[in-house]
Amino acid sequence: MRNDLSERVARAWASGEVSEALILELIDALERGEARAAEPAPDSPTGWRVNAWVKEGILLGFRLGRLVSMFWGGVEFLDRHLYPPREFGLSDGVRIVPGGTSIRRGACLRPGVVVMPPTYVNVGAYVGENTMLDSHVLVGSCAQIGARVHLSAGCQIGGVLEPVGALPVIIEDDALIGGCSGIFEGTVVKRRAVIGAGVILTRSTPLYDLVNERVLRAEGDLPLIVPENAVVVAGSRPVSGEFARQHNLQLYAPVIVKYRDERTDAATALEDALR
Repeated sequence: MRNDLSERVARAWASGEVSEALILELIDALERGEARAAEPAPDSPTGWRVNAWVKEGILLGFRLGRLVSMFWGGVEFLDRHLYPPREFGLSDGVRIVPGGTSIRRGACLRPGVVVMPPTYVNVGAYVGENTMLDSHVLVGSCAQIGARVHLSAGCQIGGVLEPVGALPVIIEDDALIGGCSGIFEGTVVKRRAVIGAGVILTRSTPLYDLVNERVLRAEGDLPLIVPENAVVVAGSRPVSGEFARQHNLQLYAPVIVKYRDERTDAATALEDALR
């Protein structure tokens, strides 16, 4: 079914002729987790493969969608008619605490996910089993969040729809993303990594690994990749030049200060009762 769907979406993208039924089929497949904007690919340098046809289909849905008035939670808003907020039932196994959360159609939340208010999850996003989305979290379009991840309060996970071949932000299983942090521009956070509060990671951000005495960067078509088990905190580095020295100027620099151990695991453990 999936191969057939991908072929039909690709043909619609090439021809510009698309039906509402096709977009709704794609949206349903996204919500079930049968179609994903990116998926694990062990042979890839990043460990992930982009499914450009999924993003093509989402963009076709925006093109086809009409701007309509909708009511949600007693409030009127205006949006494309194919991407209203998603409705959940008890059978979905997702806990959504009241208070201003919106999860768009075409987003997949697996059983055991907990959503604290207010949170926004955009179309094409995937959130794995038993992940916690804390208050004021944004999960951008097509972002891929693994299982048992903790997205702490105020963190921002960037989204991407164009270019269609670009890798979205990836947060792998068992990672912890600290409060008020931001992961953008296709950055890949490998499994069990810990991103400290206030850390910002983008394609243009060098990541300094104190443990292995190296600098990690996005190079060519590869994004910035945070290694497995890395513990990243917000640091700084001096600015060169006489004026900078006179004023003791520093630039922001994310730093890997250690790799996870038992003490880190104890400090980042999330009580099972919360899930």
